[in-house]
Amino acid sequence: MEQWKKWEQALTEAVDTDYSYGLAKRMEEPRTNPVLGYRTAGSQAEFETGELLYREMKQLGLKEVHKDKIRVDSWDFHHAVLRFRDHQGKEHEFQLGAYQTDFHTEGFKEFSMVYLGRGTACQYENVDVKGKLVLIDINQREEWWINFPVYQAHLKGAAALIAVQDNGYGEIHETALNAQDIAGPMEAAAFSISQADAAVLKADMARRAGENQGEYGETRVLFDASSTVLKDQESYNIVGTIPGREKDSLILLSAHYDSYFSGFQDDNAAVAMMLGIARAILKTGYQPNKTLVFCALAAEEWGVVDSKYDWSAGAYEQVFTARPEWQGKVFADLNFELPAHAHGKRDGVRCTYEYASFMEDFVKRIRNIPAAYPEGIEVLYPIQTWSDDFSMAIAGIPSMVNEFSAGEFMETHYHSQFDNEEFYQEEVFRFHHEFYGKLVLAIDRSAAVPLDFGRLFGAVADSVDRKMCRKTGAQEEGLLQGLEKAGELAKTLYKAVQTINQRYEELLEQRNGTCAGMSGCVSADEEGLSAAGGGCRKLEAACRELNRRLLGLFRKEQDYFVRLNWHDEVLFPQEAVGSNLQAIYKALECLRQGDAEGGLNAVYEIDNNRYAFLFDKEVFSYFTEYVLNQPADRLKWGAGRIVHHENLFELVASLKEKHQKAGGQTADLERERRALLKVAENQEQCYREDIQYMENSVGKLTALMEDCLKTIPDIKW
Repeated sequence: MEQWKKWEQALTEAVDTDYSYGLAKRMEEPRTNPVLGYRTAGSQAEFETGELLYREMKQLGLKEVHKDKIRVDSWDFHHAVLRFRDHQGKEHEFQLGAYQTDFHTEGFKEFSMVYLGRGTACQYENVDVKGKLVLIDINQREEWWINFPVYQAHLKGAAALIAVQDNGYGEIHETALNAQDIAGPMEAAAFSISQADAAVLKADMARRAGENQGEYGETRVLFDASSTVLKDQESYNIVGTIPGREKDSLILLSAHYDSYFSGFQDDNAAVAMMLGIARAILKTGYQPNKTLVFCALAAEEWGVVDSKYDWSAGAYEQVFTARPEWQGKVFADLNFELPAHAHGKRDGVRCTYEYASFMEDFVKRIRNIPAAYPEGIEVLYPIQTWSDDFSMAIAGIPSMVNEFSAGEFMETHYHSQFDNEEFYQEEVFRFHHEFYGKLVLAIDRSAAVPLDFGRLFGAVADSVDRKMCRKTGAQEEGLLQGLEKAGELAKTLYKAVQTINQRYEELLEQRNGTCAGMSGCVSADEEGLSAAGGGCRKLEAACRELNRRLLGLFRKEQDYFVRLNWHDEVLFPQEAVGSNLQAIYKALECLRQGDAEGGLNAVYEIDNNRYAFLFDKEVFSYFTEYVLNQPADRLKWGAGRIVHHENLFELVASLKEKHQKAGGQTADLERERRALLKVAENQEQCYREDIQYMENSVGKLTALMEDCLKTIPDIKW
């Protein structure tokens, strides 16, 4: 290991965070909105930033630098400015943020504005909003997403909706604007306003309230906005490499270059760190065994019109349409997000189940952890849907990302104009350069993809609820026995992989010991001058079929076991149904007792039926059907991952009506109980089928692991 310690030390010394910081700042220059920034999917600003990164990769000395063309829906937000004169005659002008919708005023246009609280269906009763601007409060983190109140306003005839964050996001300051993906149709226009500016408008509308207008009246404003959405446009992912001896074995590093506002942390610093790592590796003269691929991804924040899964479009298109040949070749994707700020007292790497064992071993070796992380480093799994690594994983590319979602930054600065260099932490940025640079070297020392499938099988076993199985009649014993067998086989397989990689490290160390200098090893191997080098090549060749099968097995696991709920949480197939049944059983007991309120509270937790409480049926149905009945090419990474949905809109409406009439007393809810019993029967059948499906899937995966074991090379030499 002495030679590898030298490489790691050389990499540490080669890291230059001043370079990376400067690149992150240069990325801010192209912008769609001259005042606020924004570098959005398919826009000219995104294109110019891509050109900047293309030139940067070439200047660094990366090879095969090119632009991979992808198709995305584009958004160009140029401006949104609101002016109005208050009751005292004072003129106000507010800069507004925007969501990915299509809206143009062609200069300042007069509108009437109304304030409708949370923007739910009941707040439109006896209110005419046709052609008007509707101002609402929203907490997207804890209540509902922006698409629901926006579409509600659109169906009522509003010209546009303007949302102000009521906690949830942008909490750092009352002047913070916020931006998120819209997850809805482009024609339902939406903008954002700060709490401070909204307070001025609300105060004016409160003064204008009359007897028939309630607490708030209407005010007249001038609004000038230009927000353009175009379907099926061209964009580019920018790719460069450091070629390795193994052309078909790849290590991928990725980060996205689109952004909201200036996007210093999210994700300028991440792209800059990715290239900073490339620069450091090149500076050391290290010659990788595998080809290192550096990919700047477009359209992560948004890139698909009218889809629940409208983010991570660039990554999805990269691995499914632009470069599907990467599948089966990439040992790991190291994805980066918001890496120049500590998101808690403990740093974290979030990875797929299968990489957890390798990462835990790697983390144990890390020293000189900065003071920003007094609690050290943890390995978290599985991955989440928040970033591009999820799209990579479901394509069969084992992925990981620096943990960024748990800290308060996501609630305070994230997706606001306060995501800027004022919250830059150089020691954190430097540490992440060094940590992930060393991780690249560690993965590069693996002849066999270091995947431990036992973690997944253990997690599946833990997810099986025996009580639920008994209640539903699901036969879990076959599944659990299959998982036990699969787990033991996975241990054998991973131990064999570790043995191979240990031998590979020994050969690499011997090879490097025969080289005169750090950068002379590859040429010596190519000329056959190093016996150890020949051994490396022999072992690499012997592992090619094994790696193909290991990565194929990983891909099958994603297909068989990765599902989502309506909150975009990653879970196993039966878990969503199990959660539904828990709520259904609770609701049935409440309905048996005539407790409408208790029944409603329980039904609220079933699938996406909480939205049936708050919005019109047309809104609820729209955002249900566009998940269940839309082409896969519009659903991208979410296609087919929500299953067994129960639409309980009519049940909710009936319970709400009876609860209101009962005035807190017990009610006759037998009709509703019988309807919910049918739902329970259906969900119980789904649960039984899911348990059987998982048992069958485990059997298939076990057979694939047995095939992998047959391809383990003999390394006695």
